[in-house]
Amino acid sequence: MINQRDLRPKDMGRSDDQLIKLDNLMPLLAPFDKPGMEPPLTDPKPAWKEKYCTSLDGYVGIDTLTRPKSKEDEDEFVRKFLSGLEKIFSDANNGVLQPLLLSFEYCAKCNTCSDACHIYTATGDNELYRPIYRSEVLRKILKKYFTTSGKLLGGFVGADIDVNWETIARLGELAYRCNLCRRCAQTCPLGLDNAILTKEIRKIFSQEMGIAPTPLHTKGTMLQIKTGSSTGLSKPAFLDTLEFLEEDTEEKFGIKLKFPVDKKGADILVLHNAGEFMAWPENPVAFAILFDAAGLNWTLSSEIMGYDSVNYGLWYDDTQAKKIAMMQMKVAKDFGVNRVVVAECGHAHKASMISSDRMASDRIPVESCFPLLWDMVKSKRLILDPSKNNFPVTLHDPCNVVRQMGIVEPQRSILKAIAPQFREMTPHGVDNYCCGGGSGFAIMNSANFPEFRTQVASRMKFNQILGAFKGTMENTSLPKYICAPCSNCKGAMRGILEHYDATEKFNLQYGGIVELMVNALVSMKKPFLEFLE
Repeated sequence: MINQRDLRPKDMGRSDDQLIKLDNLMPLLAPFDKPGMEPPLTDPKPAWKEKYCTSLDGYVGIDTLTRPKSKEDEDEFVRKFLSGLEKIFSDANNGVLQPLLLSFEYCAKCNTCSDACHIYTATGDNELYRPIYRSEVLRKILKKYFTTSGKLLGGFVGADIDVNWETIARLGELAYRCNLCRRCAQTCPLGLDNAILTKEIRKIFSQEMGIAPTPLHTKGTMLQIKTGSSTGLSKPAFLDTLEFLEEDTEEKFGIKLKFPVDKKGADILVLHNAGEFMAWPENPVAFAILFDAAGLNWTLSSEIMGYDSVNYGLWYDDTQAKKIAMMQMKVAKDFGVNRVVVAECGHAHKASMISSDRMASDRIPVESCFPLLWDMVKSKRLILDPSKNNFPVTLHDPCNVVRQMGIVEPQRSILKAIAPQFREMTPHGVDNYCCGGGSGFAIMNSANFPEFRTQVASRMKFNQILGAFKGTMENTSLPKYICAPCSNCKGAMRGILEHYDATEKFNLQYGGIVELMVNALVSMKKPFLEFLE
């Protein structure tokens, strides 16, 4: 096994059984600094080594990346990657060619980005996870096989790197060791973006080679196109779910809730991440209660592609992202609404409000829910009693909402108004760390990948949480609420808290922002938050 400090891009083609083993993780804050408080890292199961590319770091992120059966299959694998690499450096790259070239050509290798990367830091400054490492591997491959104009050559040009199945497969896996949070890009003194290069590697694997994690593609995008939802929630099942939630809300809280569905000409079409209806149904219920209380003219859609804001193509495949974006916009236009409001889903914010802007013309305005929610509080359209939320609350900032879109103040203004014990994480706002579930990690559960997510990718976030609640952790009767206004981030929070048994041991709770808002409503006769009952 290669020494961590001696690791170089040329080592990506070596036949080491395991390139780097994670054994130097950053220590956690109290009380998880005590021996036995943290579950140990485990080695991958031996059976995986024959089928998947586990030689990078022992983890499996891409469950469709299997070893070739022959030398001919291996050569074809490499050829397809090189063909895809040529294409991303052409004008056909749909809007990202210029920033891609700038990031590819002008890196000063100053490593300023390294300290900004939560995964690099969490692994004890492991060279493999340095933001520029995978970019350097890509540069060396390009230098070896391509002209300066980006055209593929038939023979050797230069660069000290072996390009074989192992090299390309490891590079593919390494592209799924980055949350695409773009904290590195924010820190770079030249404004370069290593996440663009990472995303393009993923895109080559998907669009050119037909290789992508099953939860993102087959059970994500393709299922959404077929049924209307990445969860597989069909239209009849969706309507049945709404009916159940209406009955459940009346039984629990005495509120005769009625979701407006397929209401033509409404002002607002609300797009939820359909995962909320399955895993956190209290979130869409809270939205309905608040919108009704504020007197808004809104609707949900039961049409295919109209009730799920998810667009997983954002993370791995531009072609799939465009399909979803076009279908979602068509639903909104057919309903004749004035605007689309994206609920608590970070990647849906970026997919629906930014990425799809260059994919679909003649668009209906798409807005974030957070300014609207803050306006409802600020204008006193909601009668709120902050004392109902008198327990420690901290805010996790979803990367796609805050760092990549600049929506920073509305959500914290709400919390300052309704949560007397609100405290910020350090750092916070645009400097906040990713939850560790970004870019698809929250739903990637193949093999031992959840272990990488919880103990590595989410490590800095867990440390932030522990720091925010310092001084309150030992009081187990006191609930401590992590406000994570994003479905993907809530999935990561669930994984962290379950992995460290933090809910049971220390009464760490998590949820969205609308649940806190409903809990603070004067009209609510009993707590809306289950852990307060």
